[in-house]
Amino acid sequence: MSAISDWDLAYSNRDHSPDWPQFIEKWSSAAPAWRERLAGEGRLRADVAYGGGERNTLDLFLPEGTPKGLAIFIHGGYWRSFDKSLWSHLSAGAVARGYAVAMPSYTLCPRTSISGITGEITAAVECAAQLVHGPIRLSGHSAGGHLVTRMICADTGLSAATLDRIGPVLSISGVHDLRPLLKTEMNDDFKLTEEEARLESPALLAPLEGRRVTCWVGSAELPEFIRQNDLLANIWLGLGADTRTFHDPGKHHFSVVDGLVRPDSEITAAWLDD
Repeated sequence: MSAISDWDLAYSNRDHSPDWPQFIEKWSSAAPAWRERLAGEGRLRADVAYGGGERNTLDLFLPEGTPKGLAIFIHGGYWRSFDKSLWSHLSAGAVARGYAVAMPSYTLCPRTSISGITGEITAAVECAAQLVHGPIRLSGHSAGGHLVTRMICADTGLSAATLDRIGPVLSISGVHDLRPLLKTEMNDDFKLTEEEARLESPALLAPLEGRRVTCWVGSAELPEFIRQNDLLANIWLGLGADTRTFHDPGKHHFSVVDGLVRPDSEITAAWLDD
């Protein structure tokens, strides 16, 4: 492997996936349609506050009947773009399988730091856990993959009661070592220091004992995302976690999440199944 000379290009998913606007357009149509359907059926609790910030709200999508448990999805966007509303339809597969699905927004960089976002997601998970009984399943995409794996690091801020309910965790195209981002122009927004990058990198932290993590990435993603994906599984396996990796054939950074809309997809099973 040759050394990376252009770190911005190495992490530019949009340059690597020229059809990305088509996915944003598709999601911008599918997400509100799904929200409207569930709202009409009385199965959407929108904008539940989990903190005092403007973006500290979550949406809760409910199945028919009593939920089997709670599935939480954390959106990506490099900690500096998007909100919960664009991803609503990705709850469809889990809802069809009987889970309530919580999707939070969070304050974006540069208005806060990545460590600040970690704290907000901790509060969001605790709030959602009070809304739905049963097992909890965590999943996140890209920056969201970083955030869900941060929830099961040894320094987690989650309560023991909530941690006891969290089963397998699914990180989709997660960024697990933040140090390379110090070399990108995006760090103008992140304002990461070497110290914060180390303290916020799951790959540099110990996992909680007995945790299971699936690191899922598209086979057509940027090499850095494939490396970041496999890195966490490799390191955490050596620290006692139950890990596995999956390279989704032909998927890139934007298409890799599409399977979450289907209850019978492999990625939905990786999210929900023991």
